[in-house]
Amino acid sequence: MTELGKQDLLDPNLLARLPKVALHEHLDGCLRPSTMLELAAEVGYEGLPESDPEALAEWFFRGADRGSLPEYLEGFAHTIALMQSASALERVAYEFLADQAADGVVYAEVRFAPHFHTSGELGLDAVMRAVLDGLTRGGKEHNVGWGLIVCAMRNGQPDFSEDMAELALAYRKQGCVGFDLAGEEAGNPAKTHLAAFQLAKRQNFNITIHAGESFGPASIWQALQYCGAHRIGHGTRIVEDLVIHDGKVLKVGDLAQYIIDHRIPLEICLSSNVHTGAARSLAEHPFPILHELGFRLTLNTDNRLMSKTTMSREYALAVEHYDLTLDDLETLSINSMKSAFVSYEQRCRYIFERIKRPFALLRAQLNLSPRKGYEGSPDGIDNGGSAG
Repeated sequence: MTELGKQDLLDPNLLARLPKVALHEHLDGCLRPSTMLELAAEVGYEGLPESDPEALAEWFFRGADRGSLPEYLEGFAHTIALMQSASALERVAYEFLADQAADGVVYAEVRFAPHFHTSGELGLDAVMRAVLDGLTRGGKEHNVGWGLIVCAMRNGQPDFSEDMAELALAYRKQGCVGFDLAGEEAGNPAKTHLAAFQLAKRQNFNITIHAGESFGPASIWQALQYCGAHRIGHGTRIVEDLVIHDGKVLKVGDLAQYIIDHRIPLEICLSSNVHTGAARSLAEHPFPILHELGFRLTLNTDNRLMSKTTMSREYALAVEHYDLTLDDLETLSINSMKSAFVSYEQRCRYIFERIKRPFALLRAQLNLSPRKGYEGSPDGIDNGGSAG
């Protein structure tokens, strides 16, 4: 049996084959540049800074790569302006899943703030129906599981956040799986929107909250202990609850230990975290420390357009900078699926049929040793696994 070296694992074709799960991506941050140009031509939008798809993609990337969350968010004015009709929303949602499938993603959750798309003729219900129609069509045609997450905004009015939670709940049977709070953390505490989260909790609904991206552990603590988040969007600044000296962790704070012990998933987005300033560089990103300590980490893209990335690229960055192995990448996929906002039965089915089995078959095709702990079980698949 051979072993897969680091350079072998960085092969783009191999990375694209790996089954992946994406939990944190914004619908208005994943448009194809070519689609943007076509939508702009249809509605007469003249605000795009470039007329060539490649040049437009590069413009968005340059604008986002400035180490500031507010500056990172500036490009969304263009994408949102083009997503004001049912046909545009349906198309963008469909293409989201088509692109994820082409990148080896087997399950994806996408989030958006519906009220950003009501500047034209659409009301909130029409916006939801258009996005869900696109996701339904994309999921069926490309064999990708999916879920939709509704976002409220930290700088919005608490009453309106409660309306957004009610909107999400109204569409839970059609594929809306969760409720989120996004936007600038500093000066906009999550507990201001407590009524919205209490509503979601009373209805046994799923909650993820952007926290620990532009503010420290206190924001994460509030998201968990006030608002009842089941997952944390980003969470990179939980590293500030650790005492580290010469690269060694000397102490784990109470909040960090709580997150480890309760297996609360962190939706890590490596490229985006650097672009928004949540981490100063990939070399200084806390991912390897959190990985070593046993946090339940998931890898995500956040905004593929702005950060000029894909799930395969995020996996490649983790291999290149943190020496992750094929086993580690499989664990990331399993962690993500364990953390998805779908039923336990569905999570198990995806883990065993669409993640573990393809990874086992890939190892056999490449003449690699079975994953440790899988020997002796059918197709190299066990009933547990080492994922947290």
